[in-house]
Amino acid sequence: MILATDLDGTFLGGDEQARRQLYRLIQESDSLKLIFVTGRGLEMVVPLLSDRSIPRPDYIIADVGGTVVDARDMRPIQLLQYEIEKIWSGYEPIVAAMAAVPGIQVQEVPQEHRCSFFYDASVDWNRIREIAERHHCDLLTSADRYLDFLPRGVNKGSSLRRLIASVPELAADQGVLAAGDTLNDLELLRAGYPAVAVGNAEAALRAETRGESNIYQARARGAGGILEALAHFGFIENEKVFTGPEPFPAAGSAQVILSYHRLPYEKTTVNGVLQRTPPKSPNGIIPTLLNYFISQKPGIWLAADPAAKKREDYQKNVRLDDAQFPALQISRVPLSPKDYDLFYKVFSKEALWPIIFSFPERAKFVDAHWEHFCRINRQFAEQAAEQAQENALVWVHDYNQWMVPAYLRQFRPDLRIAFFHHTAFPAADIFNIIPWSNEIVGSLLKCDYVGFHIPHYIANFVQVARSHAPVVPGNRQSFAPRFMTYGCALGIDESYTEVRQGSHVTRLGAHPVGVNVSNIKTRLASDSIQDKLKTLRRHYEGSKVVLSIERMDYVKGPVQKLHAFEALLEKHPEWHGKVTLVNICPPAAEQMTIYRSVQTQMEQAVGRINGRFSRPGWNPVEFFFRSFAFDEVLAYYALADVCWVTPLRDGLNLVAKEYVAVCDTTHNSGVLVLSEFAGASVELKGALLTNPYHKSDLASKLLQALEMSPEEGAARLNKMAATISHYDIARWAEDFLQAASQSQSSAPVPVS
Repeated sequence: MILATDLDGTFLGGDEQARRQLYRLIQESDSLKLIFVTGRGLEMVVPLLSDRSIPRPDYIIADVGGTVVDARDMRPIQLLQYEIEKIWSGYEPIVAAMAAVPGIQVQEVPQEHRCSFFYDASVDWNRIREIAERHHCDLLTSADRYLDFLPRGVNKGSSLRRLIASVPELAADQGVLAAGDTLNDLELLRAGYPAVAVGNAEAALRAETRGESNIYQARARGAGGILEALAHFGFIENEKVFTGPEPFPAAGSAQVILSYHRLPYEKTTVNGVLQRTPPKSPNGIIPTLLNYFISQKPGIWLAADPAAKKREDYQKNVRLDDAQFPALQISRVPLSPKDYDLFYKVFSKEALWPIIFSFPERAKFVDAHWEHFCRINRQFAEQAAEQAQENALVWVHDYNQWMVPAYLRQFRPDLRIAFFHHTAFPAADIFNIIPWSNEIVGSLLKCDYVGFHIPHYIANFVQVARSHAPVVPGNRQSFAPRFMTYGCALGIDESYTEVRQGSHVTRLGAHPVGVNVSNIKTRLASDSIQDKLKTLRRHYEGSKVVLSIERMDYVKGPVQKLHAFEALLEKHPEWHGKVTLVNICPPAAEQMTIYRSVQTQMEQAVGRINGRFSRPGWNPVEFFFRSFAFDEVLAYYALADVCWVTPLRDGLNLVAKEYVAVCDTTHNSGVLVLSEFAGASVELKGALLTNPYHKSDLASKLLQALEMSPEEGAARLNKMAATISHYDIARWAEDFLQAASQSQSSAPVPVS
């Protein structure tokens, strides 16, 4: 059969549960053809095609019948479109003619083969009809407000009849149901097929169609009315009609479900026995997120279990630590290692990561990988929907779960969905390079709250959203003095902090992740770290230490840094033997082949620099291509005179914050040289900012740091230490969840 339906108020309207039931019925049917018949312009229909919670139509009739396309490839139905264009007199002549008519205002919306206006009670209808006659147009009104000029004989009903007659796969179908809710759907309902005026239909439409045997007057609104009519006309069985909300699990609005790609523990084999061990880094994001659940707060940590074998006795839910986390369950999404690697180490890193950090030339897009990514995201959403209590908050983390909100909103419309980006978020001209950007943005707009590290990323997201959907931004907010606004690459003075799409509001906030300052201070006092520090000081005696700690990743700019250090040694021979660059660069996972060329370039640069400048007892670069334990890293922080953090792009950068925390604790007036393209640059106002794309600037800022007086270094450090002590990791989690838990409103979003 064919369902030809209006959108707003009809297919997209009514009870959430009814929509879910109707959409599921369509998605599970192999024989039902779906046609969107709408007054929207085609541009305003396109965002719906990327929304995975809404069935994709087979055909679209837009512009109140003026545009007809095959939705599978967006090509116009040539014969029909040619006939319409042949009789259309054009948009501009009608607008010009109507400009002199009082009580008329042009609708500034995307439109083709029609001309739409708002009108009020004062309009001169004789004059309007005269203009319509002169331009060979029909007039269509609805809701006592909207007026359309259409090519003569063109409307929703006529275009539907012509489409069905001209497309063999449609003409062969035995049944058609047309559905609408406003007066401009009248010709659609009178097209000669069984039809329904849904329960919330405009009174004038119901009055016009009352008593017509072929038009069913439904009681239920929107999608519920379509289901009612499908049963009334015998297209589906009565028992399949929506009768009320589906039951959800027992209420418990305090529950938080945290969805993250990693488990909150690591697996190690000891004497042949698989054991859980704490994460290697005690100061990373995992311990931070776990801290939220310590105070007996009910919750579920949802994560991929990449080593899970598919077996009947596999337990999805396990306990982590009943003594420390009595109300926390770990819900594992079983994935084969191959599935996990393709999802995270291949697609996420090869397709999405380069775009997020504005390196589009490195991106690799494979359709099959995208579909695999979506399947994994759907698994996360299904498991969250299955286990969430009513009105629970689902806190989704990071770009590799971008599609989770779309599926989750479809499965459980009652849930509150919050999303936090641990990465940067690029501007529209970069983000939209992703072939599936429409679907990703549509998914994020299903959230109630989306958090980013800094305001600049909020502004980028609003720009991206506006390029994809007819969203209405709102609530402009100033970000000074919490963040730098001018004089740095990522500074911004204000931005919108919410976007509205229809009745749904997605609120936006800036929440830069902090570090666990108290944990750092406690660990620094340990004998093991102090002993390590004494050993390091003896080793580097007589030389200033410049510390660089970064993953093996082109985004971090490790090669550019080495070239700049080489330039400094060339130009300033007085520093030979007096400065050492300690470069700690943990390797990427073996499957992440995109970083191999970076490793080769780094090894070549280190070899060249040491070959050119080394002397007995001094190598200018000490290169460590391995991971260090966190306590060892803390000792290097305490040693370093300069911390050189120069990524080409970075969502935030916690190395910079950890260094400041250590220097503040040890009273070391170390200098932080920080890329102005790292998110932390707008938060750490005492840092010496540098442009990592400019070799001379990298070298000169490093020289400035090396020559800086202890007094200036201490003043800069104190300013940064005050920031990271106040906005520590615990405050980050609390502030984010507090903002995410607020009801949708126009109140300003707290900046944390």
